[in-house]
Amino acid sequence: MKAIVWTKYGSPDVLQLRKIAKPTPKANEVLVKIHATTVTAGDCEVRNLKMPILIRLPTRMFAGIRKPKRITILGQELAGEIEVIGKDVKRFKTGDQVFGTTGLGFGAYAEYICLPEESAMGVLVTKPANMTYEEAASVPTGGLEALHFIRKGNIQRGEKVLIIGAGGSIGTYAVQLAKYFGAEVTGVDSSSKLNMLRSIGADHVIDYTQEDFTRNGESYDVIFDVPGKSSFSGSIRSLKQNGRYLLANPGLSHMLQGSWTSMRSGKKVMFGAAGQTTKDLIFLKDLIETGKIKAVIDQRYPLEQIAEAHKYVEAGHKKGNVVIAIRHNATI
Repeated sequence: MKAIVWTKYGSPDVLQLRKIAKPTPKANEVLVKIHATTVTAGDCEVRNLKMPILIRLPTRMFAGIRKPKRITILGQELAGEIEVIGKDVKRFKTGDQVFGTTGLGFGAYAEYICLPEESAMGVLVTKPANMTYEEAASVPTGGLEALHFIRKGNIQRGEKVLIIGAGGSIGTYAVQLAKYFGAEVTGVDSSSKLNMLRSIGADHVIDYTQEDFTRNGESYDVIFDVPGKSSFSGSIRSLKQNGRYLLANPGLSHMLQGSWTSMRSGKKVMFGAAGQTTKDLIFLKDLIETGKIKAVIDQRYPLEQIAEAHKYVEAGHKKGNVVIAIRHNATI
């Protein structure tokens, strides 16, 4: 089978298209014929190790100290069709159309992958009936991260929510989920993404290159900072009393300041990794099938051009998701 093999840490050019052996599922596994995957910011960060030092060292220890060894194929999100099931598998059958995430197991930049029916690292469920493979592949990571933080913020109907980095893969789902829970949503991102944010339900939009939301006199019940680059003190000032500041990618200083702020005031600073569960992905699937949320896809690339896709994602301008079509019928 064809796969994108990761040989060393570095630029997108370290990703190489190779022929490798097709895997065989164990008794508790399914063999998925992958139709589409994605390139996320997380894939890029693991590839080049451009991440906070507190995360960089554990990543090296997990993937390989000098070069990738334990993980040699990147990619966390996928959508495809089950080709073979192991003898102990109960939840799936051959031919099922599925989508999910491999979590820290990675491995989705390939034509096939074996995944356990149940796993602590990833999650797999049947694909939404009203989504193509490409659309479905773009849901799990961003959707589950967004759901985790929107729930953590305990958003109530009528509350004012501001989402920083609203135009990315996590942000676009966060906007739609906050709207689903009844919030008045303001999306913050660059000018090229504002019309898209309006189209998915944002009540207000702010171009961060033209306006500083911490100085416009508005206050919010919840501020969700996806990239973790906003002014901490400014964001805290922009929170209402008993407001919640959610951080998807906090730095060490954010964590320390956040703990202190949460102890000394009614304002709460919240962070922490999102769990990935079958129940939560089914929840997102139900919202998709009832038209409550949808995928936002910016660019599509074939597997052979995955290095170009990584370069595009690293540039930081993508709207929603960047999808990799592994098979020609991924748009079905």
